Amino acid sequence: MFRKREESTREQTPAPIQSRVTSILGEGTSWKGEITGKGGIRIEGLFEGKIDLDGLIIVSQTGRVESELIKADSVIVGGSVRSDIEANRVEIRSTGKVWGDVKAARFTTEEGAYLRGKIQMEEENPREIPEAEALDPDDKKPDPSKPALKPKKSVQKKD
Repeated sequence: MFRKREESTREQTPAPIQSRVTSILGEGTSWKGEITGKGGIRIEGLFEGKIDLDGLIIVSQTGRVESELIKADSVIVGGSVRSDIEANRVEIRSTGKVWGDVKAARFTTEEGAYLRGKIQMEEENPREIPEAEALDPDDKKPDPSKPALKPKKSVQKKD
C-alpha cells in the first residue's frame, strides 16, 4: 500500500563556464584595468578599462562600465555602459543605458531601454559554429586576381 518512492538518480551537470557568472565586481567598488579570459562577470560597481571575455557580462542596475570596446559572447545591460559592444548576444534591459555602437548576431531590448549609437547585425561568431557547418565544400571562394563582376563594354555611338 505504501511504497517507497524511487529517488531520481539523474546527476545535474553545471552550465558551461562561459554562460554563468564566475566573478562579481560588487556595488561600491571601482576597478580600472583589463578583464580577459573565460567565464562570466557581474558588474555592480564601476569598471573602467578593456573587457575581452569569452563568456557572459552582466552590468547590473547599479553597474557602470566605461571602455573603448567590450567583447564577449553575451552582454546584458541593466546599468550604464559607455562603450562599443561586440558580442553574439546583446540585451539591454528597461533600466539599461548604452552610449556606443553595438555589433551583435542577436539583439534585444525592453521597453524603456536607452541606446545612443548604431546597431550592426552580424552572423554568429564562427567559434560557436561547428567546423563541419562553417566550411561547406560546395562553396567556392572567389579568385582575388579576377574581378567579381565583368566590366560593361562601352558602346560608341555613331553620329
